[in-house]
Parts: sequence; structure tokens; C-alpha cells
Amino acid sequence: MEFAIAADHVFDGTMLRRDCAVVIEHSRIRAVMRRNELPSAIHHRRLPTGAWLVPGFIDTQVNGGADVLFNDDPSPRGIAAIAAAHRRFGTTAMLPTLLSDTPEKMRAARDAIEAAVRVDPSVIGLHYEGPFLSPDKAGVHDRSMLRRPEPGDLDLLTPLRNTVTLVTLAPEQVPEGFIAQLTGVGVRVSLGHSMATYTQTRAAISEGLTGFTHLFNAMRPLASREPGPIAAALEEPGAWFGMIVDGEHVAPAMLRLALRGAGRGMLVTDAMPPVGGSSAGFRLYGQQITVRDGRCTTADGTLAGSVLDMASAVRNCVRMLGLPLAEALPLATTAPAAFLGLADWLGRLAPGYRADLVALDPDTVDVLATWVAGSQDAEGA
Repeated sequence: MEFAIAADHVFDGTMLRRDCAVVIEHSRIRAVMRRNELPSAIHHRRLPTGAWLVPGFIDTQVNGGADVLFNDDPSPRGIAAIAAAHRRFGTTAMLPTLLSDTPEKMRAARDAIEAAVRVDPSVIGLHYEGPFLSPDKAGVHDRSMLRRPEPGDLDLLTPLRNTVTLVTLAPEQVPEGFIAQLTGVGVRVSLGHSMATYTQTRAAISEGLTGFTHLFNAMRPLASREPGPIAAALEEPGAWFGMIVDGEHVAPAMLRLALRGAGRGMLVTDAMPPVGGSSAGFRLYGQQITVRDGRCTTADGTLAGSVLDMASAVRNCVRMLGLPLAEALPLATTAPAAFLGLADWLGRLAPGYRADLVALDPDTVDVLATWVAGSQDAEGA
């Protein structure tokens, strides 16, 4: 089946094109052309006046949604609910994220992802955030779940066929060579919840670490004599760092500064169950998490993820960071695709790419409609 979506503005991942149409055949983009060149035989939908058609958003850190926490329900059904909630906000590819947990729970998550990717193209892999984290920077992670690598972990973490596995770890908590072993079998490795020094971080980069999970949060702070992982992230051209742009986790000035560095930024949500759900709170590791004024916190005020969705993250880049929309969108599309090694088929509107698209109101950055692999998933939330 072939059809087209026409819009006054099409952002293809690199440039804004006017009065164009994206031609979709099955699950892929066949062409991007001027609307007046579209063959009359091709059925097409015209977006509302002024709307933008953009690549679908890619989120590498999704803990939950639709009142479901992945740690509590690492099942195909749980994943389906989480993914559906985030698709309403333009996320067309995501990594369900398991916070530090038992080896049994890690295996259950892996099995669930293996089943989910067969039926849901918006699920592209799995993010293990832990358990090889620093107790000193555990944040909301249960310290009793944190540990060093053990025999068998490499097999557990080896990516499933046609999926991405991302592991967030603290380099100082794993033996020399472990990161190289992970990257050697195809795992994407990111630093997070870490007290690593600058020297330890550089050593991890030399072993293949390329990511920094929620930069600035839960890591050794930048200091004049010990610059730590933040300096390494900002000076390394091959680094990708996730940013939670919700106005709560990091001051906008710090994020603007980070985007001027040699490292490359991308948006993440670190989303928790209330996203796309109806609850005003949830339980994590047995403790109550309260959602109030856009913050997820424990009783002592510790941040526990966010209630951010990707459309809001893009919107906040425009309103809080002062970025033009065309500069904010790559942070949610081409950047995460490149970090995950998927830039040859995700993150752009170009021939041969998977037909993941979002229709946006450019003034409000509200999602009007979402398509995943060529199928319209939902009208906007």
C-alpha cells in the first residue's frame, strides 16, 4: 500500500522544507517530494495549515508510562502499555528502561523485550540502568540492588537479535576491560550514577563507552581540580549525553552550556508511570513517590525520574533553552538514532528510512498525529 502525507512544512531531520509530501510504501519512506509533484494516483492526507511533519521521536530512557513501572511489570503486556502511552506524545522508538534490580528481574525484562519487538516496532531494545552503579550516587536506586559484575552477566547483557541493548554503569564499579567486553558484543555503554574521576572516565571512553546518562544528575560534579565525567562528556567529540529538560533536573543555563561543547546532546525523558496515566503517584522499591508540580520525589525530596514526555522535552528546549524548533528537533530524532547506531534507518524523513512520523503544531509543539512504521498510531494527546 502506498500513500502520502503532505504538509506546509516538512522537517526531514536536517532542514525545513516547504510544501512537501512524504510518500510511504508499506513501512518505509519511498520519497520526499514537492507536493505539486505528487502523482495524482497516490492517495494523500493533507495536514492542517501550518503544521509540521517531522521524524518520530526516539527515547532511550523510559522507566514507565500508563501507570505501569517496567520494574514492576517486565512483561509484553506492561511494555505494550508503556509504549502506547508514549506514542501519544510522538515517541515512535524507545528503550524500556529497567532500574537496578535482581538478575532474575533482568532476565524477565530481556525475555519480555524479545517478545515485544516481534509485535511492536516502537520497541527497539532494552536499557539496563544499573546495577553496576556507585552507592554514593545511587539516587533513587535501591542500594541493596547495586553490585559488581558477576560471571554470566556478559551473556545476560549481550543484545538480542535486531535489538539495541544500552547499559548505564559507573566505570569505577566494574573491572578494567569489562566495558570493552560489553562493547565488543554490541552493547552501547553509558556512564551514569557514578563518582568516576576524569581519568577513570577517559579510560572508559577508550574501552568504548560513548554515552552519559542524564548529564549532570547523579554523577561527580564538575570541579576545578577534578573535572570528573562532565568535563569528559563535554570535550569528547564522540560522546553523546542525555538531557532531562524539564526545568527540575538541570538549570537551563547548564544545558545551554553543555550544548556548546564538543559532545553531542540528546533528549531523554527518564519517564515514570504517571506519563500518559491517571495516577498522582506510584511506588518504587516499596517507597511512595509523589508527583507534585511536575516533580517526582521521594518523601525526603529525592528526584525519582520525571513526568516528562518527548513532545514536552522538545517544547521545553524551545521555551526554556531558547532554541528554534528546527534546532530542538534533532535532539529528539537524529541525535539518539546516531547514538544507538541506527542512523541509517531511523531519525530522518528520507528514502529508505522507516516511516516514523509526527505531525506537530509548531506554535504549541503539541502532537497532532503519530505514525509508526507507516501506520497511524494515534491522534495527539
